[in-house]
Amino acid sequence: MRFVKTLPLLFIGLGAALGSASTWALPSDRDQPIRVQADSAELDDKQGVAVYRGGVVITQGTMKITGDTVTITQDANGEVEVFTSVGRPAYYEQKPAADKQIVKAYGLTIQYFASNERIVLIDQAKVIQEGNTFEGEKIVYDTQRQIVNAGRANGTSVSTPRPRIDMVIQPRKKTGQPEQGQ
Repeated sequence: MRFVKTLPLLFIGLGAALGSASTWALPSDRDQPIRVQADSAELDDKQGVAVYRGGVVITQGTMKITGDTVTITQDANGEVEVFTSVGRPAYYEQKPAADKQIVKAYGLTIQYFASNERIVLIDQAKVIQEGNTFEGEKIVYDTQRQIVNAGRANGTSVSTPRPRIDMVIQPRKKTGQPEQGQ
């Protein structure tokens, strides 16, 4: 294991992977430095795997990911393939645009697949965006096509089975109508 050589490659690759979630991200986030805080880190150059443990917090611009353990895997070229955050729950947040509220996502496991820009929330999955909520055993968000799929986590054991999804969608504000409290 070579710690010094691997660390910059992981940060550069992680930045490319996390910064590309453009639908959930401010454009300037990908240009920001990445900060990883954890109690310990294990980096395996040969396998292309980095494991961070103990109250892991990863930040880049408005993006924040937390978990008990975060594992980052790279391909042979050093490009990030998948990062997996596991927690009670793991947490993800990011501001999609300057005029938008922060998107918050929870799950006992959160995976980000860099090649097709998909975020997968498994077990106690929940996404909150501008007052709208999606809850279920598993939520898959395709950031390129802006498609959310929610449902059962087939083939995965879950701590809290939910046979149905639960969504709350806020009514759209009508133009020219004063906001509540004014």
